[in-house]
Amino acid sequence: MNKKQLGVLSLPVIVAALGYFVDIYDLLLFTIVKKPSMLAVGSTDVTLLADSTKVINWQMVGLLLGGIIWGVLGDKKGRLSVLFGSIILYSLANFVTGFIQTVDQYAICRFVAGLGLAGELGAGITLVSELLPKEKRGLGTSMVAAIGLSGAVIAYFTYQVTGDWRLCYKIGGCLGILLLFLRISVVESGMFKMIKEKNISRGNFFMFFTNANRFKKYLLAILIGLPTWYVIGILVNQSDRFAKAMFGSSTLDSGRSIMFAYVGISIGDIAIGLVSQYFKSRKRALLIFYIICIICLFIFFSSLNNSDASMYFICAALGFSTGFWAIFITMGAEQFGTNLRATAATTIPNMVRGALPLINLLFLDFFQKNLHWQIIKSGIITGIIVMAITLIAYYYTKETFHKDLNYVEPL
Repeated sequence: MNKKQLGVLSLPVIVAALGYFVDIYDLLLFTIVKKPSMLAVGSTDVTLLADSTKVINWQMVGLLLGGIIWGVLGDKKGRLSVLFGSIILYSLANFVTGFIQTVDQYAICRFVAGLGLAGELGAGITLVSELLPKEKRGLGTSMVAAIGLSGAVIAYFTYQVTGDWRLCYKIGGCLGILLLFLRISVVESGMFKMIKEKNISRGNFFMFFTNANRFKKYLLAILIGLPTWYVIGILVNQSDRFAKAMFGSSTLDSGRSIMFAYVGISIGDIAIGLVSQYFKSRKRALLIFYIICIICLFIFFSSLNNSDASMYFICAALGFSTGFWAIFITMGAEQFGTNLRATAATTIPNMVRGALPLINLLFLDFFQKNLHWQIIKSGIITGIIVMAITLIAYYYTKETFHKDLNYVEPL
């Protein structure tokens, strides 16, 4: 199939978007059902924070390892094999989660789910980027993210309607299995087929570290995505703690904050795709959203954030400002040749997700526990550090909008 025949609403884009929808549903479900599910498997109010941190950290480890495994397989065996394999693994893991009885079982299931979840988006973005003409790549990948990120909203309302966290996990597992039937009709990337039979090193993860220029591109591609998980993992996820410290609220629901943030992210992903198309530039669109994010961070920590309603609204605005998830992954995919593209696109977002424990280490362990800073001061200083690193990385990142992807990386 000629890639110029494919449009933004073609089957590969829709299937990749639905795959990411299930991915995000499963990935965010733990955050939404954290308290009732942890209490049901043996945690207490005293051990809840430590136990839930253990579970989420195991999930993040799974994402990191899975990102490397699926990325390598995506370049060695093909983009479609990763899409099939990853969704089978995380669908089964999430279905089994509906039957767990202990914290350790919860952690094991989330680790396995993390392994599976790691492959979905990178393989989908790679496939869409290689099948669509370069004029439509940004719009196609933004569509994938916009539809996919709405999975967080559905996860929130699924739990609100059913009130049964076990059933929510089982539903997520079933959705993944149903998606496999759609995957059957999707074609493999023509670029990958062209190099598959050639004697070219494919999926060699260590190639990112054997060439100084390639390592620089890889590192920068990771660092430009850091604000997403600072905003979601720190500010939005712990919005109930911030609300209590800032205006004495004890009624704010962090699950609802996450839902509003992901509505914003979905809209932002569509918007940044359109902005990128308008300016014919990934970097200019990214800079605009960085500026919006900084403004929203000022508002978050200002006196304007003084009620549950304002917190929900600001979380939605912050979500919109970090709606560059698909564009930043697309830029990562566009930085590298066909023989390393799936490895890059799959590992980069999971390296960013894996940076959350490091950001948490700075925010919680160093600033709050060691320096005894209050949560607000810790949040502000952590944000300044994250945004400074990101803006420096952005400055040195090259534009990729017009880049032809039909090339390979030399050893």
